[in-house]
Amino acid sequence: MDLSTSLAREQTGRLHRTLGRFDIIFLMIAAVVGLETLGQVAGYGGEAFTWALVLAVTFLIPYGLIFAEVGSTFREEGGAYIWVRTAFGRGPAAIAALLTWVTQPVWVGGSMAFLAAETFSGHLTELRPGSAGDYAFKLIFIWITVAAAIVSLRRGKWLPTIGAVAKVGLLVIFVVTAGIYAVRNGVVDLSVGSFSPTLAGLFGSVPVLLFAYLGFESSSSAAGEMKNPARDVPISIARSCATAAACYLIPILAILLVIPADRITGIGGLLDAVHTVYSVYGAAAGPMLTITAVVLIFILASQGSAWMIVSDRMQAMAAADGSFFGGFFGKFSATLGTPVRVNLLSGVVATVFMLASMRITGDSAAVFGVVLTISISTFLLSYLLVIPAAIRLRRVDAERPFRVPVSDRGFALLGGLCFAWVLLGSWVAVFPGTLEALFGVDYAFTDVWGVSQARFEAFTLGTLAVLLILGAAGYLRGARVRS
Repeated sequence: MDLSTSLAREQTGRLHRTLGRFDIIFLMIAAVVGLETLGQVAGYGGEAFTWALVLAVTFLIPYGLIFAEVGSTFREEGGAYIWVRTAFGRGPAAIAALLTWVTQPVWVGGSMAFLAAETFSGHLTELRPGSAGDYAFKLIFIWITVAAAIVSLRRGKWLPTIGAVAKVGLLVIFVVTAGIYAVRNGVVDLSVGSFSPTLAGLFGSVPVLLFAYLGFESSSSAAGEMKNPARDVPISIARSCATAAACYLIPILAILLVIPADRITGIGGLLDAVHTVYSVYGAAAGPMLTITAVVLIFILASQGSAWMIVSDRMQAMAAADGSFFGGFFGKFSATLGTPVRVNLLSGVVATVFMLASMRITGDSAAVFGVVLTISISTFLLSYLLVIPAAIRLRRVDAERPFRVPVSDRGFALLGGLCFAWVLLGSWVAVFPGTLEALFGVDYAFTDVWGVSQARFEAFTLGTLAVLLILGAAGYLRGARVRS
């Protein structure tokens, strides 16, 4: 039974079916495989690789199977919003969609723009922190990602696609060069014990690793613009998940082999390693590093645009369905087939969060780490609704082009395992240091984050409180559309 509002049904008539299997795979690689997380994870040393491998097996595989089934079965535009609405109603769906959507402008404005600016400043032209040039660069970066989401999907999809190819290519070049460097110069002394998992490493790395592995089902936000979602979604999720696992595990190991863990920073981890291994190219190392920095900035912009493309569609459908401030934000352009109003709203939110992040005391690495964690927390919290919805949808009588070959109880166990990981990651992201204290693990908060615990919690909990108020207000204002 179609539960959508008349406005939502009207907007789906404006969609253009332009996404094939190739487009979906590269859109997801562009969005989900994040180079910005490599340094953040590798900073935990050899055990970061161990935990990345553990989560690839115990989280990424069951998660991919679950959403391959759900995404190919429930194929309406809006993705996770539609799934949660079908399972639990519009109220929970509104919160899940808001948390998923807002993650992207917060992440683009508060983390990606900072990483791009740091890369530009360190390898091209210096940007003094807080200068007019620094602000201008970050604003341009943000609005390029927005512009790519506004143009028609037929054209806009090519920025993420080219970015995905560049991303994989850059990682391949880095890994090959790291191998040459290791043969010529040796590697960092990593004993077997360096890879031994610890609670400190688990609590520190699990939120970032989950953030890195989540999001492959988000392509279903544009399911109404796919040529054949029933056929293409399962295959696209399988291939992009496998690519992501390789793009994280192999480069993390390469970084650990060439850079001591105590010298790895979240904001510069990959480029620091690139700078080290490029020494094998002699005089060409400098120009190659400059080119790599330019490519990395392009990759970051393409990654931001990919997320804007998929998450803005989810939020626009939520608005059209009466779950976010009436119907104003629920309109798709009749010409472009894109949710221009939500796209512009994302740009405004990203800009505001960028300006707020600039007010955090501490260096760029501290700001990057804090804001990345806020993005992680909002994203993970949304899955505390999305995963239970996926489990419940297994009991809905519907044609399933792809079905995980397990019983309903087995499907629930797979979902429960994913939910447990997300619950752990959510708690650690919002309240870092608390589980360490409970288990007697040393944790120097200011040394880890570069800011005080009071400032961190004020920024994190303040952001979540504002979002809950915004979600409640948006849902109340949508009553007219729902009626």
